Amino acid sequence: MTTRALVVFAHPLAESLSAALHARVVDTLAARGWTVDDCDLYAEGFDPVLSAEERRRYHDIPANLAPVRDHVERLRAAQALVLVFPVWNFGFPAILKGWFDRVFLPGVSFRLEGGRVRPNLTHVRRLAAVTTYGGTRLRAFLAGDPPRRVVTRAVRYVCQPAVMRYLALYDMNRAGPAQHRAFLDRVGREMERL
Repeated sequence: MTTRALVVFAHPLAESLSAALHARVVDTLAARGWTVDDCDLYAEGFDPVLSAEERRRYHDIPANLAPVRDHVERLRAAQALVLVFPVWNFGFPAILKGWFDRVFLPGVSFRLEGGRVRPNLTHVRRLAAVTTYGGTRLRAFLAGDPPRRVVTRAVRYVCQPAVMRYLALYDMNRAGPAQHRAFLDRVGREMERL
């Protein structure tokens, strides 16, 4: 049985380092024989805006799934989740944040039991994030590094993965081609081990 990976990509530019990282992730996982569901949020025209009606029905399971049913089904089919995105202003690109807001719903990513959040994506056994930061690791740390914290704490909690990777290239404002190539190679190696 092959592993099914959902790769969620969030960058609008095909010529970006993020796009190259995305291609490396997809190509490496496919070469391993994995089934890759490549979800390019920009290319698919994903609407990140949580509407008033969606918010009203947020806790109304299963009616809350209707607006994003396709994305929910793709997430539910995955045994691995790989997020590829840049960090902008110490956060996720709006399109990825909107994907979390609209797809990580009650009954999908978590269950409420007695007022407590319980993991509901435990079929996702492998979790990875591949990202770039304009600033240094120290600057990200001093800002609280929200993307790292969300992935390694909140997303990790609802998945309970056996394998977790957070791969970040910091200081993109000063990184050159050699650093880009080294990070691409590192991502390829880590996807081989995911």
